[in-house]
Amino acid sequence: QVQLVESGGGLVQAGGSLRLSCAASRLTFNNYAMAWFRQAPGKEREFVAAISLRGGNTYYTDSVKGRFTISRDNAKNTVDLEMNNLKPEDTAVYYCAARLYTAVVSSTQYTYWGQGTPVTVSS
Repeated sequence: QVQLVESGGGLVQAGGSLRLSCAASRLTFNNYAMAWFRQAPGKEREFVAAISLRGGNTYYTDSVKGRFTISRDNAKNTVDLEMNNLKPEDTAVYYCAARLYTAVVSSTQYTYWGQGTPVTVSS
């Protein structure tokens, strides 16, 4: 079955950086748009960033624009999220998700999900 495995989460001080990675297996990776979502305690899961099949188009929620960068490597079946200038409000569990063909912002339209990696930003 399809597997998405996230890594790279951890504890960081405000203003610091982290790089999350998601490794995909058992799917034709370059047929899937990829995205990152996050869920903070007591809150709904929210869209963070998405990337098109070949990486030519990227999408971000307003609160992370200019700080986060999504990228993918279709040769390695990986999608990364570079997070800079982290803020305490970025604290959440971050999830990688995959959807055939088209990147969208709605979590309900993604087919495959990873287990998540926690990110904690201290003030």
